[in-house]
Formats: sequence, C-alpha cells, structure tokens
Amino acid sequence: MLKRSFMAILCGVIAAVGLSATTTVTAASAAPSCANVEVLFARGTAEPAPPVGLTGLSFGQALRGALPGKSVVVRGVNYPASANFRDRIGLAQTVINGVKDTQNRITFLARTCPQTRIVLGGYSQGAVVAGYAIAPRVTLPAQYRGSAPTPLPASVARNVAAVVLFAPPSARFLRDAQAPAIEVGPLYQGKTIRYCIAGDTICNGAPLGQPNGLHVLYAVNGDTVNAAGRVAARI
Repeated sequence: MLKRSFMAILCGVIAAVGLSATTTVTAASAAPSCANVEVLFARGTAEPAPPVGLTGLSFGQALRGALPGKSVVVRGVNYPASANFRDRIGLAQTVINGVKDTQNRITFLARTCPQTRIVLGGYSQGAVVAGYAIAPRVTLPAQYRGSAPTPLPASVARNVAAVVLFAPPSARFLRDAQAPAIEVGPLYQGKTIRYCIAGDTICNGAPLGQPNGLHVLYAVNGDTVNAAGRVAARI
C-alpha cells in the first residue's frame, strides 16, 4: 500500500514539474562554457528526468527566475543514481564515481572559468554525492578504502557560491546502511543549506527503511524556490 501511494505521489510530482526544462540541461561531461552560474546537481535514487532529476530541474528553473539577466547552466552529475541496493559494493562504487565526477567538474571550472559561480546541489542519494564531494574526508569500510575520494583543494572553495542538499540521508540512516555520514568541510559549512520535510524518514533521523510519500515532494513543496532565493543572494 505504501509503495503504491508513493508511486502515485511521484507521478503527480512528474506532472507538476513537467519535463520541458530538460532541453536546457546537459550532462557534466558536455563541452565547457563559462556561464555566470553553473549548477552541478546530483539526482536522487532512480529519480526521473536524468541527468538532473525532477528536484534539480525545479531548482534550476527557480534559480534562473531569481537571477534575471544572468546565464545559468544546469548540469547533471555523471552517475547512475542506482537503486540496486542488493549489490552494495557496486552501488558504493557508483556513488564514489559520482563524487569524483563532481570534484573533477568543480576543479575544472575553477581553473578554466574562474568567474563562474558554482552551485552544488543534490537530492537524497545525490545529496550524499554532493556532501561527500565537499567533505574533509570520507572514511569508507575496508573493502572500499582504495577507492575513497580525496578532498577538494582548498583553493576551489572560493568558486563555490552555495551548496544545497535536499533530503540528505541522516547520520543514523547512513550508519544503518553502513555508509559514512555526510560531513561538510569547514570551508563550505557557511555556504550549505539543507532541506528536510518534517516526517521524511530518509532525512529526519528514522532507522534505515523505504522512503515515504513526503520524500518525493521537494520539487513541488516550495523548497526549491526558497533555496533559489537564498542562493541568489550569494551570487
């Protein structure tokens, strides 16, 4: 019953957001251009509208509206947002690959487009990717340790205007999943905004479990608009 209602809500969210904005979204590996602002967004687990996902599309649209006269490019992190939780090692590797892709893009932009203001974002599993990308360290279990991402150079922090995490899995949720908690590095703490709908069991500290219907509402509940306003004030 929960799964059925969850899917019904998700379908409603897809209809509400619409997919017309996908024409303005490119993958993180696309040819570079120096926009005023680049949003680098990691979508949630199996979230529709890849590579950015519904939440990223909604946030990107809102940020464009909040920054009239500025060019805003929205790019999706190159990772599959896999839902294959039975293959823990494979899933962990896809997250690590997403973290490295995020860090590579930030470093690349800081070097080649130093005037571009970078906005890093992520939803759900994507918030883990974004959070790990700006962590001072990611301490992984022994079987993954050789693949652990290295911290970003401190010099690129000034290029990152803001970090927005929608429904970031709580420390308890990640601990139950045998994954490290999201630890935002000191250079990014004052730039980081987190959103968690009250009752969303992914981010509210509940034990590991399936998401409820509240977890898919970030694209339509006003949080992306609120986040865009707060981010625009930092650009």
